[in-house]
Amino acid sequence: MEYLVTMITHVPEGTSNAAVEDIRAREAAHSLELATDGHLLRLWRPPVQPGEWRTLGLFEAADRAELESVLASMPLRVWRTDEVATLSPHPNDPGPQAGKTAPSQGRTGGSEFFTTFTITVPPGTPSEVFETTETSEADRARELARYGSLLRLWVLSGDGRALGLWWAHDAGEMQGILDSLPLRKWSGLETIQLAPHPSDPGLGPR
Repeated sequence: MEYLVTMITHVPEGTSNAAVEDIRAREAAHSLELATDGHLLRLWRPPVQPGEWRTLGLFEAADRAELESVLASMPLRVWRTDEVATLSPHPNDPGPQAGKTAPSQGRTGGSEFFTTFTITVPPGTPSEVFETTETSEADRARELARYGSLLRLWVLSGDGRALGLWWAHDAGEMQGILDSLPLRKWSGLETIQLAPHPSDPGLGPR
């Protein structure tokens, strides 16, 4: 199973800079071990407030119990709270290999983005209209995956909810990609621009 974990770190007041640097160095080393073991797939930094430590991590584990064991093994866990979202396979997902490596490795500029979709089909929509739109959505998803724009797609808990991982040059291009999706007319969405994390396994050898 894959899981998206929002990791929020609160450094206790009065902690020395030396102690912070020590635990961050141990965290980076252990993250590499978890990536080698196949548990840590990707890491990103979302937009944060000054002084806030927040990281998004894509993990793989057999179940929630194994995931908890993995998270508990991380040195920063002593200062951290974790929020876990279970990710289920989506029929339009390009597959794990598509999002394994940060696309910035070989491209100039650009960013990765997370989008959370909530699809609400209007009452009374004929089934044939929904089915045609869903087929068009799958076709467009495959096209965007070939372009390297759509990296991953998962189902989230809750009716009609999905999470997408994308690459675009900027927020404007990302918006244009989303507006090209046939299901966009029935979708509420939230978009987060992601920044690289120095311990991201997707950045390759360091």
